[in-house]
Amino acid sequence: MNNVKTAFWMVLLTVLLVVVGRVVAGDAGMLVTFGLAVVLNGVAYWFSDRIALAMARAREVSQTEAPRLHAIADELALRYGVPKPRVYLSPDPTPNAFATGRNPNHAAIVVNQGLLELLTDREVAGVLAHELGHVHNRDILISSVVAVLAGAITMIANLAQWSLWFGGRDDRNSSPFGVVAVLLSALLAPLAATLVQLAVSRSREYEADSTGARVSGDPHALASALSKLEQVDRRVASPLAQPAFAHLYIVNPLSASGMASLFSTHPPIEERIRRLEAMAPGAAARS
Repeated sequence: MNNVKTAFWMVLLTVLLVVVGRVVAGDAGMLVTFGLAVVLNGVAYWFSDRIALAMARAREVSQTEAPRLHAIADELALRYGVPKPRVYLSPDPTPNAFATGRNPNHAAIVVNQGLLELLTDREVAGVLAHELGHVHNRDILISSVVAVLAGAITMIANLAQWSLWFGGRDDRNSSPFGVVAVLLSALLAPLAATLVQLAVSRSREYEADSTGARVSGDPHALASALSKLEQVDRRVASPLAQPAFAHLYIVNPLSASGMASLFSTHPPIEERIRRLEAMAPGAAARS
């Protein structure tokens, strides 16, 4: 099913670029943007994980360098029945983590330095169980593809803005409908990028929470980790995370509060914690 959804987002990327190319530059623009869409789809499938790792400035760490992370990843990979993902460490001081890759055989888990400094071993295991949940559920490809799609939509907005500056000077040959369409593209594209991320991210975070808690057998560990992460990430935005890749992280790396939280790529932490605590042994009896 996720393969079908991934194909859908790739087709959507192609249609968006072709339509904008037609509006901005006619038939020639349509052909150029179609070629660009083909390239971007290839990049999204084969290289989106490398782009995400580069954006986070993550480097792969050996078992000698990070025995704590590798030991947890070894145990969880056995429980999930998936190949052990590569383990990366990001110098990002904000506590966070994400998984990426095109399938379980080519998966990678990235842990921020700030997360290791904040959480206990048990809580780190809860976070990695969540990330292995994404790998097991095959979320990582579609999430990575959407990251490239969000970046492409942002590029569309920039293209539309440039076309207004350089394409709208000859009023005699310009259509008012074309100008309006370009203006709408420039204004609505950033919102569209966020909505695309919302459509993919929120339900998958709940699913990965549930999967990770069930496989690890310790819902309280992830709930405790999320509580700590929220306290930090609500106040401090990551200096490295990029908006197009924000939905990959376990919690929103771009501090959002007030009205901005309505457009957060992640579901409310309070609801995630409530669901995890409801999964704990004896929760039904206590309620």
